[in-house]
Amino acid sequence: MFNAAITGLGLVTPAGIGADANWGRISAGGTAASRDAALEGLPVDFSCRVPDFDATALLGRASARRLDRFVQLAVVAARQAVRSAGLDPSTWNGARVGVVLGNSLGGPATTEEQHRAFLTGGPEDVSPLTVPKSMVNMVAGYVAIDCGATGPSLVTATACASGATAVGIARELLRSGSCDVVLAGGTESALTAATVTNLQRMGALTARVHEPEASSRPFDAARDGFTPAEGAGILVLEREEDARARGASVVACVSGYGAASDAFHATRPHPSGAGVERALRAALTDAGIEPADIGHVNAHGTSTPMNDATEALALTRVLGVGTPVTSTKGVTGHTLAAAGSIEAIYTALSLHHGVVPPTANLESLDPAVELDVVAGAPRPLRARAAASTSLGFGGHNAALVLTAV
Repeated sequence: MFNAAITGLGLVTPAGIGADANWGRISAGGTAASRDAALEGLPVDFSCRVPDFDATALLGRASARRLDRFVQLAVVAARQAVRSAGLDPSTWNGARVGVVLGNSLGGPATTEEQHRAFLTGGPEDVSPLTVPKSMVNMVAGYVAIDCGATGPSLVTATACASGATAVGIARELLRSGSCDVVLAGGTESALTAATVTNLQRMGALTARVHEPEASSRPFDAARDGFTPAEGAGILVLEREEDARARGASVVACVSGYGAASDAFHATRPHPSGAGVERALRAALTDAGIEPADIGHVNAHGTSTPMNDATEALALTRVLGVGTPVTSTKGVTGHTLAAAGSIEAIYTALSLHHGVVPPTANLESLDPAVELDVVAGAPRPLRARAAASTSLGFGGHNAALVLTAV
């Protein structure tokens, strides 16, 4: 087993800014969904936005102007993570520090805004910052610039599995000796009228417009689609022995990673759940852990009818029916490319605190879901290992196994 120690956490999500705020909200199970003025008049006019996020106050006027919101969220989360790890970018060897971040949609707010400028004012009204603000890879580039990380930097794009994929690849950079420290995670901010409309038209979003606060209800019999959200989650990873040697506080370890493809459909998961099953089994093998050792799963659980059903089948085949499962998307909504890393952090915090948070809005478990889905109140967690699963459009599946310290 190779342990990548989690020494720093950064969270900027609909559940709050910072790990403490997030854990308090997730543990309480209160939903973050509300009406969204930017979506007024649309069939889905609500979302889960990051509350009280002031980019100018957090990053300065110049950076706030030059960065799209998906990058702003990531830079703030990365700074939190580095600070909580007790690291100082002004003194570290940047060539040994890597950045691996997941993203799918880039900066649609920027591209849509500049498209309107082009249509109304012509080419001269288009900002020269449009391309560097909106390119997917720029999130890793700007985070690297911000902290002086001159080692490998890259962006993973496996749709809603991107954040988990990034954490898995970051662990490999440590195991291979390519890096000593890696900032790993994901970010997404695509709550624009056009993007949300596109998701609604493809049938991915909930239609519970009369009750936004109850719209995201993973594994519930009445679930009907996901609630769109934004956010960023970034971890600082180090080799466990290096973290111990410098006296770092270790939250938990990433001990296994697995990935698999459905090769089935552009947007639907394979109905058997075979892809996520292979990913989870691969992660268990990588960690050297038996299925019976897993005491908790933070599931992808998007609140869509097909995802939750197929994921439940896979988890049941691998782990049986008695492992406590939760989906924190009942609180946060679906943060797309950021989901895997945000949920990896929540899994680490579950191990650290010994608590499984409840699945918000779960009132009536789908009879087809033969899982022990935690609802209503948090539950004690005594096991030393937990898993987090992620599924993405295009048939991408990723799984992480985390262990307590």
